[in-house]
Amino acid sequence: MDVQTTGPGRCRVTVAGELDVVSAPAVRDTLSEATSRHPAGVDIGCAQVTFCDCSGLSALLAATRAARAVGVELRLCAVSPALARLLRLTRTSDAFTIEREHLGIR
Repeated sequence: MDVQTTGPGRCRVTVAGELDVVSAPAVRDTLSEATSRHPAGVDIGCAQVTFCDCSGLSALLAATRAARAVGVELRLCAVSPALARLLRLTRTSDAFTIEREHLGIR
């Protein structure tokens, strides 16, 4: 994962590879820290996510809930086909702020 400041109070967290039971705790911790340090918003770059299981999805859902609780916008950007498919199958896309054009959802 890579965290880069993108503006005053904003950052982009790039997640790459498999988002699964092994990587989910690190993703959860990184997003929690990013949310606390960047109150204007956190963008999660997902273009390089090749696989996501229920642990990965749970980490993203938990981060979104935690961010909303403190008034921070957390947004999924450039959603990969693998993640988009999981969001469609689990019908969880509405739980996130997402760049919709990447999901094929109208």
